[in-house]
Amino acid sequence: MARVDYSIQYYDLVLVGVLASLLAGLAVGWLTAVPVAASVPLFAVLGAAIIGHGLFVNGPVDGAGDLRERVDAFE
Repeated sequence: MARVDYSIQYYDLVLVGVLASLLAGLAVGWLTAVPVAASVPLFAVLGAAIIGHGLFVNGPVDGAGDLRERVDAFE
């Protein structure tokens, strides 16, 4: 069986961050007096902020020039 070398990338951490924020919302709801119906949506806002950072602050491309080859392939 061939060995596959894999390193953790930034977007893997984004996905883990979203999952962790939702699980933290569940944990806060179960372990404190804060209702789950309130804690999960509040922590989901954190997950949305993590996704926003992954899309807009540290996006998958540096600029529009990076997409030129992909766009030319469709023409």
